[in-house]
Amino acid sequence: MRLGLRFASEDDVAGYLFPGQGVQFVGMGRELYDGSIAAREVFDEVDTSLDRSISALMFEGPEDVLRETKNAQPAIMTASLAALKAMFEKLGEDNVPRPVLMAGHSLGEYTALHVAGVLGVGDAALLVEERGRLMQEACEQNPGSMAAVLGLDLVTMETVAKDTGAYVSNVNTHDQIVISGGSANVARACDKALVKGARKTIPLKVGGAFHSSLMSSASEGLAEVVDRLDFRDPSVPIVANSTGEIVTTAAEIKCELITQISSCVQWRRSIRYMIETGISRFIEIGPGRTLSSMVKRIDGSVETDSVSDMKSITKLRHTGQRT
Repeated sequence: MRLGLRFASEDDVAGYLFPGQGVQFVGMGRELYDGSIAAREVFDEVDTSLDRSISALMFEGPEDVLRETKNAQPAIMTASLAALKAMFEKLGEDNVPRPVLMAGHSLGEYTALHVAGVLGVGDAALLVEERGRLMQEACEQNPGSMAAVLGLDLVTMETVAKDTGAYVSNVNTHDQIVISGGSANVARACDKALVKGARKTIPLKVGGAFHSSLMSSASEGLAEVVDRLDFRDPSVPIVANSTGEIVTTAAEIKCELITQISSCVQWRRSIRYMIETGISRFIEIGPGRTLSSMVKRIDGSVETDSVSDMKSITKLRHTGQRT
C-alpha cells in the first residue's frame, strides 16, 4: 500500500537498515558487550529468552556452528540490536538521527520489528530462532544453494532462471541479483549468466535455497508461530521485502513475514521507495557494511553510515549532522 508519504529534508531524520544472514563472524558483538551496558542487556535478555548462550557462540564460535541458519539468524539480530542500543546509550537520543522509515534485508526485517515496537526483544529472538530452525529443516528436506550474479539486469536474469529451473531470490541493485534453487540448477544458471555477459558469479555461504519455493514448508511452519504471537502496530513504517512498499499494521506485518520467507527480496525497490519518499540519509545498524554498499550502488547521491561497534558509534558522533 503506497501512502504517498513525504518527509521534509531534515538533518535529524534517516532510514534505518538492518542486515541479513551471511554477515556473521566469530567475535561479532564482543566489543559492544564489553563497552556498553545497554548492549550487554540485549545479549543477556536474548540468552535468557532462548535458554542458551547465543552470545558465547557469537564471541567464541566455532564458526561452522555459528554459520548454521538456526544460530546465525538470532546471532545477527542480537548483534544488530546491541549496536542500536549502544548507539543510543553513547550518543544520547537527541544526537541520533530519528528513524522515519526502516527496512531489513531478509532476516533484518525481524530486527526492524523490535525497533519499531512490534515485538519485545524476547519474542523477536524466539521468532527468529524458530524461523532459522524451520528454514534449516526446509534446507535439509530440499537441499539447494544460492549465488550472486553481477553485471546482468533483472529481465535477463529472470530469463536465465526460468531456463535453468532456478529462482530470482534477491534483487539487490540494478546489476547484483541473487539466484537460488537446487544446486545443479544454480550451477547451470551461473554458467548461462556468464555466457550472457555477467561479470562474475559468487556462491553464497548459506544453508540452502532461501527466498524460493524450496522454503514453502518453512513458510507454513512460520505461519503457525506468527499466529501465536501478539504483534503491535509499528511506531515507524517498515518497508516490506516482498513488495518494496510500507507495512503499517500488525496484520500487514504478519502477512509479510509469512510471504517473505519464500519470496524474492525486493531490496532495490525498497531503497528506491525510501529515497522517493524523501530519505537522503541511511544508517546501517549491525555487522558489516553490505547494505550501505548496496545503497550507494542504487543511488550514489545519498549519505550512508554504518554502526556495528564502538568505533563506528564514535565516528557517527563526529560525522553526524546533529552533534
